[in-house]
Amino acid sequence: MEPIIRVEQLRKQYKNSKRPAVDGISFEVGRGEFFAFLGPNGAGKTTTISILTTTLSKSEGTVMIAGYDVEKEAAKVRRNVGIIFQNPSLDLDLTAEENIRLHVSIYGVYAYRPFYSMMPKEYKQRIEELAAIVGIHDNLFKKVKGFSGGMKRKLEIMRSLMHKPQILFLDEPTQGLDASARQSLWAYLQKIRKEENITIFLTTHYLEEAEEADRVCMITHGKVAVLGTPEEIKHKLLGDKSMLIDAGDRKALRAELEELQVSFTEEEQCFRVRFQDKTPQSLVARLQTPLSRMEVHQQTLEEAYLSLVQQSQNDESRKGAV
Repeated sequence: MEPIIRVEQLRKQYKNSKRPAVDGISFEVGRGEFFAFLGPNGAGKTTTISILTTTLSKSEGTVMIAGYDVEKEAAKVRRNVGIIFQNPSLDLDLTAEENIRLHVSIYGVYAYRPFYSMMPKEYKQRIEELAAIVGIHDNLFKKVKGFSGGMKRKLEIMRSLMHKPQILFLDEPTQGLDASARQSLWAYLQKIRKEENITIFLTTHYLEEAEEADRVCMITHGKVAVLGTPEEIKHKLLGDKSMLIDAGDRKALRAELEELQVSFTEEEQCFRVRFQDKTPQSLVARLQTPLSRMEVHQQTLEEAYLSLVQQSQNDESRKGAV
């Protein structure tokens, strides 16, 4: 199946810049995929997204969105994408429905009418359907200035879906929301993704949100540093998983680990044992020595990301020293 996003050797060089902001990156995103695009400030992340959403021109390369070229067929690309920006872009003095009515008229989906009652039946059905999904049905005709941060984000999601886009670009969608609101918002996003079969393209500084992605692309210094599933990336950047174990008879436990040819290091008050399976259950089941301690360290995407950033900084320091 043709990927819904295809980026080949994308390059962007700003005037008066010594090196490209984006330096020949390539990746593909499948239809219906949840794809996370991560990178530190200055990595080229914002530049890439701006090109993908037609708000910035590229210097070189090919970018196809939903089968359309971002530069030759920009209008068709925009009709197939929904964008939720980092900063809210709602008119607080309008009602939720008025914000949406203005948006769809700008997109050319429906001609503007001064009153909701004058809008076509299809518009009303779509707005009712989406309001029910995101949970703001009872607030459709209330002014946005009274909405919480979470409700505003839900309204932006709803607004971005009115023209039935194939791809939803989320740029820091939960920034400024508390933990409860973030969790609620993601529940609605996953529900929408399933019901509307939408591809999600996410950028976020909340790395735990990217843990649920099908695949993750991390970039540094304008280049793709690593691309794969969250588990693949964690293994590549952090190595094997590990657990801490100990026993009253440490000598016997050490001998048993050596006999089983398990990879381990002896720390001050325990053994750090590395494993590659999803869980350490099969390894623990083979141990005969009674354990007095067992702690499994769950690797996170945030740890992998920080490892990559540190590695990138070290590389830059070495270049500067040469």
